Amino acid sequence: MAELSTVTLGGKGSSLSSSAVSAVSASLAHVRIDTSALDRLSSSSSSATPSLKHTIAIPNFLSLFEIRAFLLVLLNKLLLTPSSSIRPDLLLLISESLNSNPNAFRFEDLQVTQDELLVLNNASSALLGVSAILDHQSAALTSFSDVAAALSCEASKADVAAFNLMDSGDGHTSKEEVGVASDMRVLLNGSKLVGKEKIGAVAKVPKIHGTLREQVKSVHSKMRVELNSGFKLAEIQAASDGTEQAVSTVLLSLAAALRELGECSFLRAKNNLESISSDDLKSSIGEMFGKECPTDASLGSGFNAALGLVLGKDYVKFAGKVNVLLGSVWKIVAWEVVTAFAVLEGAELNEKGQGVQGNAENSKADKKKKKVVLGKGTSMILPLIKDGLQSKRAAAVENSGLLETMVGNFQLFLDSAEPEFNGFLLKVKDILESNESRRLPKIPKGTRDFAKEQMTIRKKAFSIIEQVFERHGATALDTPVFELRETLMGKYGEDSKLIYDLADQGGELCSLRYDLTVPFARFMAMNGLTSLKRYQIAKVYRRDNPSKGRYREFYQCDFDIAGPSEKMAPDFEVVRVLTELLDELDIGEYEIKLNHRKLLDGMMEICGVPPEKFRTICSSIDKLDKQSFEQIRKEMVEEKGLTAETADRIETYVKEKGSPLALLSKLKQEGSAFLEHGGSADALNDLEILFKALDKSKCIDNVVFDLSLARGLDYYTGVIYEAVFKGGAQVGSIAAGGRYDNLIGMFGSKQVPAVGVSLGIERVFAIMEQQQKDQNQVPRPNKTEVLVSILGNDLTLAAELAGELWDTGVKAEFLVNKRRQKHFDFAKESRIPWMVIVGEQEIKEGVVQLKNLEASNDVTIPRDQFAEQVRSRLNP
Repeated sequence: MAELSTVTLGGKGSSLSSSAVSAVSASLAHVRIDTSALDRLSSSSSSATPSLKHTIAIPNFLSLFEIRAFLLVLLNKLLLTPSSSIRPDLLLLISESLNSNPNAFRFEDLQVTQDELLVLNNASSALLGVSAILDHQSAALTSFSDVAAALSCEASKADVAAFNLMDSGDGHTSKEEVGVASDMRVLLNGSKLVGKEKIGAVAKVPKIHGTLREQVKSVHSKMRVELNSGFKLAEIQAASDGTEQAVSTVLLSLAAALRELGECSFLRAKNNLESISSDDLKSSIGEMFGKECPTDASLGSGFNAALGLVLGKDYVKFAGKVNVLLGSVWKIVAWEVVTAFAVLEGAELNEKGQGVQGNAENSKADKKKKKVVLGKGTSMILPLIKDGLQSKRAAAVENSGLLETMVGNFQLFLDSAEPEFNGFLLKVKDILESNESRRLPKIPKGTRDFAKEQMTIRKKAFSIIEQVFERHGATALDTPVFELRETLMGKYGEDSKLIYDLADQGGELCSLRYDLTVPFARFMAMNGLTSLKRYQIAKVYRRDNPSKGRYREFYQCDFDIAGPSEKMAPDFEVVRVLTELLDELDIGEYEIKLNHRKLLDGMMEICGVPPEKFRTICSSIDKLDKQSFEQIRKEMVEEKGLTAETADRIETYVKEKGSPLALLSKLKQEGSAFLEHGGSADALNDLEILFKALDKSKCIDNVVFDLSLARGLDYYTGVIYEAVFKGGAQVGSIAAGGRYDNLIGMFGSKQVPAVGVSLGIERVFAIMEQQQKDQNQVPRPNKTEVLVSILGNDLTLAAELAGELWDTGVKAEFLVNKRRQKHFDFAKESRIPWMVIVGEQEIKEGVVQLKNLEASNDVTIPRDQFAEQVRSRLNP
């Protein structure tokens, strides 16, 4: 027998873990109370007199394992509870009883103090003891169930596309689901058995197993705190501790996750049974499975029983029921491994099962089967299982060839209470960690890769955007992806904290560009330009928290007009460009919210906001599309020092929103406070010119005059606007911009007025992709018109024919393969409309076969005319 470990309580810096509780409960560890703790208690309790008689109530429904866990937690609680009346004698009595390893525990007619009695009577120790076992065992189940699922994937030849799940980088992918998928890829990497059968219980693995991982972590976090917290005697007396309710809440979620995992594992085990090739073996194991394996129905009744107990606030019994449920799930997962093993190692099991019954024919047939190629992870795990079975078999009865004995040995080996199984799990974790280098790499959060279908959508969108920009006379510009830090700082207000700084690489402090506007202004100033209409489509970087439609690396599409001009002319054209972009991208309903910076400043002054707080209050107002005014009001008053009266006055203005010309007319009525303020009056005059121009240009219908719009960037000086998608996808702002007359001059050159707009193309892409998904449209990722199919292995002929097509400008690919179906499958998958087919007969006759796949007709044409004929048919 292995040497017992020791769990020390009460020492400096020591803490009690669920794994330690589990080890003591299984009699795999001794309990030791640190001498310093005993000395401290002896000193503090020297005057304490035990005057009360008490019997420790041990719930009769607890198993021996659970009782030992309860007593260990109780012992630790006595050590942690601050009191001068807790004596070392009581603690030593409990620890010595645990170490003597009896079959039953009795603590009757103990002489105790009042404080000791309060701790002993608190039921949460029993709850925490059972919960600690649950914590440890369910954590082990997360690894064990992944192994079982991986073996089942190979046993049932399952399609494992669900394990291609990657972190999308937008904060909307479950970390645990991605982790499960990653571990499954490691286990199945290189397997030649997976990838064929669509099995629902396999496709659910990332979500079901990922949810269990989440709940296990939640339970573990709760137990780490509760196991190492002393009782507050005043709260115990007032019955207001709340520990039982808090722990039971996380256990209930764990129970639900266990039930789902058990049901899923049960379905995979049944699938495995159907995949056993030997009828005799299938029948024998199936009979045992039916008798011994818990059913999915029993999991449901077990969960409902636990639910009834928690609703009845019988928390200790509830935890016990969850532990029973965990045991049932464990048996099901063990049976999943047994059935998967029976498929993958059927020859050996069949041989053992037939040892008494004869019938060597099936055994011989199994031995002749071609060797299968398992995944790199599962191929290392199967020998571990075999080794475990071998050790159990050596200790089994003499007639160990019987199938029943082998399956019994299997169940013994997979028993979580067995030390050998803990060693097995450690080796499984080593395999996963040693395969770290084989894990597929991943991208940083807030970034994305774009596959061919997505790139098709993006290229189409970029083409439309460039056409609109160039229609208005803009020229393209490109600037460095990083700028000197001094160039970017002080231009973005509170958003400056989102700038990505680069490490010093030789005396220059640089940062990744935050947007394209400041680099454009720097370009204008550096080159002494006073007039330019330009567009730029490039990536920008923000150290933001990824969320739906919000990334750390993304494209912006900017259109800017810089230089002197007719009043409000460039402002009109930029808004007009924005409406053309959104209309031609055909993303659906949208609105362009528009305001004026001088109007905002006037509103601030009218409401009584101090000038030094204008920008920071505007930054708060800018959040009104995401938060209620009450939240914004709290921020302005409590965090930014505004008076409550001023905040209330701001509310009356920021609620103003509506049709541009109608709201403008209202704000210009006689007696309006805005008309009495010089800057606001100028802003209203500017907006009148702009709105009338937009109206005449028939692009005002999607524009909304909104006084709550307060773009947070410091450099805006005039009109500001923001486009918002109003369809189903919640992506927030999709474009924004405004006038910035002082930005270029900030770089030391003379002031050059400018106005521009930036399209948040990533969010537009998200809308376009969702639209295609909703309409079941799959974009064609290539533009190939013709597939040159050589039925044979003559690459030179393929090169000759494809070369002629390329020389005439035809978009073509070639494929050299003897199997005719391969060519048609390739053309179908790539959605290539035409095929040029050349086989032995065509070569002999000096012709090629031209096939129109869409019309399902073909024609034979002379070899020397084929390129010309193909081109004429493509461009009739």
